[in-house]
Amino acid sequence: MWVKTAATFRLLHHFHILSFESKASAFEYWQTLSRLSDNSGIDPPKDRYEALLRMIKEWRNLTLLKRFGRGHDPEGLNLVPARSFVLLVPSQFCVNRWLYGLFVAIDANFRLAQKNVSSDIADPGLSNGWSYFIEEKGYKGFLHEVGKQPQEKSTCASHNAVNLAETKNSRGLAATGAGTVDCSCHNFKRPCTVGDLQKGEKYVNMDYLFCSTMQFAKDLIVLNISYDIACQWSKNLRERIVKYPDRIHVDCANKFVTFLVPKFHLPAHILACQITYSHNLLRGMGRTDGEAPERGWANINPIATSTRKMGPGARRDTLDDHFGDFNWKKVTNLGVSLLQKIKAAIPERDQHTRDFREFNDTLVAERPEEVSQWKIAIERWETDTSTSTNPFGATTTTMTQASVRLRLAQKEAEDLERGVDYSLHSEILPIVLISMGIGMEEEQYRLRWDISALGAHSTDLQRSKIQDRTNALQRKIEQWCQVQLLYMPSASRVRTTRSSSAGTSTEEKAHEIDLLLPSKLKEHTRDTICDERLCRFEWELRRGQSFDALDDLRRHLLLRTHLYKFKDTNIREAADQYRRARNALQNLHQTLGEHDWQDVFLVLEVSHIHSMSEGEVGQSEGNRTLSWIWKMRGVSTAGDVLTDALQIEWCKARARANRWTEEVELLLEEMRRVRVFLSWHATWWDEQADRRVGLPAAEAEGINGYARRQAVLRRNIRDAFTSMWGVFVAPTTTVTVTEGPLSVVDTRTARTTAL
Repeated sequence: MWVKTAATFRLLHHFHILSFESKASAFEYWQTLSRLSDNSGIDPPKDRYEALLRMIKEWRNLTLLKRFGRGHDPEGLNLVPARSFVLLVPSQFCVNRWLYGLFVAIDANFRLAQKNVSSDIADPGLSNGWSYFIEEKGYKGFLHEVGKQPQEKSTCASHNAVNLAETKNSRGLAATGAGTVDCSCHNFKRPCTVGDLQKGEKYVNMDYLFCSTMQFAKDLIVLNISYDIACQWSKNLRERIVKYPDRIHVDCANKFVTFLVPKFHLPAHILACQITYSHNLLRGMGRTDGEAPERGWANINPIATSTRKMGPGARRDTLDDHFGDFNWKKVTNLGVSLLQKIKAAIPERDQHTRDFREFNDTLVAERPEEVSQWKIAIERWETDTSTSTNPFGATTTTMTQASVRLRLAQKEAEDLERGVDYSLHSEILPIVLISMGIGMEEEQYRLRWDISALGAHSTDLQRSKIQDRTNALQRKIEQWCQVQLLYMPSASRVRTTRSSSAGTSTEEKAHEIDLLLPSKLKEHTRDTICDERLCRFEWELRRGQSFDALDDLRRHLLLRTHLYKFKDTNIREAADQYRRARNALQNLHQTLGEHDWQDVFLVLEVSHIHSMSEGEVGQSEGNRTLSWIWKMRGVSTAGDVLTDALQIEWCKARARANRWTEEVELLLEEMRRVRVFLSWHATWWDEQADRRVGLPAAEAEGINGYARRQAVLRRNIRDAFTSMWGVFVAPTTTVTVTEGPLSVVDTRTARTTAL
C-alpha cells in the first residue's frame, strides 16, 4: 500500500504539546492548519482529518514507548507488565513507617462521560493497562463476576454518591464518568487507578480501582485513604475485599490504615464524622488536605468535550497521555512547590508550637490533674481511634447546626426512598445548597475581618494568603450561584436590578458578594417568589446556627476567664454570627408562620456579653444579674461547659502544633527522597543504554544517545532542585525560627543566616 499522507515529527510534536497546554482537539488543530493554508475558503486543502487522527494516535503510542525505555529493552513489547508506562512519584519512592506512609485520595468525575459510539473491538486501545487506566477486560470481567452488589444507605449526611449510586442516568452512554485513586500529597496519578463508571459512584467500582493500585504497593505498612464518603465506604471494605478474586486481593491485616474525609468536603458531614475523619486531628497527616483529585479534575475537564465522542480505545489512550503529561509537569515543578511549602511550614510550626506550650503551661499551673488526664486520653485515642473515646467531642450537648442538617438530610433521604425528589441538580440537593450558602457567608465574614486586620506593614506572605483565600472563595461562590439559579431564579433578577442601579461594571469582591439566600431575598423585595421548602431549610439551619453561636460565645467567655492569653476576637465573631443568624430568622418568620422564636432567641446587646461571674457595667456583686445567654435552654453547669471547652481547645492546639511539625518532617524527607529517586532514575537510564546488542551502528548510536540524554536530564533536574533547596537539604544545617525571620543555623560554625 502506498503512503498517501504524511506528517512531520515537528508538526506532531507541536500538536502534542499544544494539546497538553490548551486542551485543543485534533479537529481544532486540523481546522487551524486548514485556515493557515487557505483562510478564504476558495481553495481549501483536501480533508486529511482522519489521517491526522490516525497519525496522532500512533505518535502518542510511540512517544510513550520511547520515553519509558521499551526501545532499549531486548524484549521490546513482549511481556510488558501493567503500569510499565507510569511516571512514578519521586517523593513516594520509599514506603516504610508513618514518615513513608502512602497517602491516596479517591474520587469520581462525571464530566468524563463517554457516548456509546463504538466498541473495544472496533477501537482497541494501544496501551491497555500499561499506564493509568486499568486493564479493561479484567475490569469488565470483575464487574460481571461479582454481579450487582447491594449499596448501604448513608448514615451520615444525605450523600448523593452513596444514596444515588444506582440512579445515575446512563442512557446513550458507555460510561457515565470516571473514578480515580491519586497520590493525595502531590496530586500524581497513580498506576492503574482510572476506570469508567457504568452508573453512579458504586462501591464495587471504587473498590476495584483501590485494589488495583494497591497491587503495586503491597509492602507498605502505613496507608492513609482520603475519600469524600470515607465514613460510609470504609465500613465494610475489608469484608467486601475478602469476597473479591485473589488477583485484586489486598491484605490489610498487617497495615495501619487510616480513613479520612477531604478538608473541603468535611463540613458537609455530621459532627461525629468531622472529629473522626479530620486531617487536622489525626496523627501523621501533616498538612495534607486530601483534595488532590479535585485539582486533577480541573486540569483534565477541558478535554472532556472532545473525548466524550471518541471510541473507547482512543479515549483511554488520550486521557492516559494527558495524565502522564500532568505527572511530568508535577515532577518538574517539585523544586518550586516543595520550597514554597517548607518556607511556609517552618514558621507555622514554630508559632503553633509556642502557642501550645504557653497554653499548656497556663493550664498545668491551674489544673495539672486534668491536663494529665487529657494527655492520656489523646494519646490513647491516637493509638487506637476505633475503640477509644474521641477527646475532640463535647460531652455537653445542645441543638447544633450539624444536628439540624442531619435531621433534614435524613428526611430528604426518606423522600427519595418514597420516590419523591425535589432536587433540580444531579449532585446538589436543596438542603445542601442552603447549607453551603450559609457556610460561605461565614467564610465571607472571616475574610472581611482578616482583610480589615491587615495593617500598612503587612508582609507579602500575609497578603498572598489573603489573596489565595479570596480567589478560592470567588470560585466557590461562582459555582454555587450557577446552581442557585435552578432553585432560586428570582436571585438573578435581584442581582441584575442591583447591578443596573449601581451603574458600574466592576466585579464585586468575593467577601462583598450578596449570596441572596431566602432570608436576604425577603429583605430586598417582599414580592420575591421563593420556594417555601428552601425558606424552611434556612429557618431550621439558622436556628441551629444560633445555638452554635451562643455555645461558642459562652465557651469563649469561659476560656477568657480562665486563660491568661485569649483573643477577644473569638467572642466578637461568635456574637456577630448569632446576630446574622437572628436577622435571617427575623426575615423568614412571617413567611413560615413562626411566632414564638423571639422568646428563645433574644436580641444580643453588648451589655449581655459577659461571663457568669461578671455583671453589667455598674452592677456590684450584691446586685449583679446573670445574662440571658446563661439561662437559656442547652446550658449545662459551668464546670461541665468549662471542662469541655478547655479540653477541646487544648487537644486542638496540640493537634495544630503536631500537624505542622509533621509537615516539616515530611517535606524535608520528601526533598531527600526526590533527589534519591532522580539519582536512581538516571542510573536506570544509563543501564538501558547498552542493553540492545547486534544492532546496526547508527541505530545503536541513537539508542545509546537517547538513554544518556535521559540520564543527564534527571541529574540536571536533581542538581537544580538541590541548588534551589540549598540549606534545607544541607546535612550540617538546621532550620529554625525565633521571633524574627526564617533563618538557618550551621551546626559546625553556629553561624546564622536569614533567608
